[in-house]
Amino acid sequence: MAVVTYLPRLLPTLFLSGKTLRPIFTSWLRLIPPAVLAAMLVPSLLVRENSINLAFDNLFFWAALIAFPVAWRWNSLCATVLVGMGLVAVGRSLGWGM
Repeated sequence: MAVVTYLPRLLPTLFLSGKTLRPIFTSWLRLIPPAVLAAMLVPSLLVRENSINLAFDNLFFWAALIAFPVAWRWNSLCATVLVGMGLVAVGRSLGWGM
């Protein structure tokens, strides 16, 4: 099992160490982490009970809509998480989106 998980990580390192990649390839690789993050977050924010929920009671969606500009403006993961968690905490304490 360890070989199966370790080998895909090791091979690119062995083959690409000491080589310079083309700028177009490195710019493409730079887009992979945001794409993976979006692929994990969007379903958890939008899908409720097997359907897309953009209703007012979807607390996580609305908190994310407010936290996104914070992330965009300040480029701070800590500030984004604090704003998002704070909005969810306030919304739950007010009985919204339970």
